[in-house]
Amino acid sequence: MADPRPIIVVKKRASHGGHHGGAWKVAYADFVTAMMSLFIVLWLLNSTPQVKKAISGYFNDPSGKGAETGTGSKGTGDSLAVNKANVENLKQQIEQAIMKQADLSKLSKNVEITMTGEGLRIELIEGQGGTFFESGSPRPSENGTRLLDMLAGQLGKLPNRVMLEGHTDAQLYSGEKGYSNWELSSDRANAARRVLQENGLGAERISQVRGYADQKLRVPDKPLDPSNRRISLIVQWEKGEAAKETGATDAKEADGGKKEPAEKK
Repeated sequence: MADPRPIIVVKKRASHGGHHGGAWKVAYADFVTAMMSLFIVLWLLNSTPQVKKAISGYFNDPSGKGAETGTGSKGTGDSLAVNKANVENLKQQIEQAIMKQADLSKLSKNVEITMTGEGLRIELIEGQGGTFFESGSPRPSENGTRLLDMLAGQLGKLPNRVMLEGHTDAQLYSGEKGYSNWELSSDRANAARRVLQENGLGAERISQVRGYADQKLRVPDKPLDPSNRRISLIVQWEKGEAAKETGATDAKEADGGKKEPAEKK
């Protein structure tokens, strides 16, 4: 009788692929991503308005192409400075931004933008009853605050420094004793500075705050004209541009405008 065939029993081990697969890695990656998003949101909630606007500008223009034309919304460090070659572009942007807002467009005649030796001058000119500031007060009106907010957004994109000037007419201040047009002009310029900084213009961007009272009238032959009451924002040229514009004048001023004494004969 032939020997029976051997019986081969194959035992399969239970698979434990769950311990060596990649499913847990995906879940862990999702958890880490969610935690990172949470921390970014918490950081943004405690960031300054300037940082928030810079980040918003990046997502509006991630390629950075806006910086090539000076129209991007990127942070101050990445944007082009205003100079004589592109200043007209900024002037048009500000004018268009004013006209887009119905409540500000009617005040466009009270905003004058000109180019000067110091830079681009933006003047907010008061009307008879007070336009950008409450009458006889350094407190900005609702329209004044809204316009300064808009200007902070436009100027916050640039690295140029900004000067602020306050001016009054020649009418003697009739308010509290000891308070004059000097204080009023200075306080209005300072109030404008605070609104600009609260809405994204960095403190390091402010170079000077000046109060001139009635010493630089806009309409010299009409010292009581309401348009003499105004706030001026000057977007300063870069150092090289300013030197080109005022080179000869600066040399005279540095010398006190004095001529060399004539040689004795």
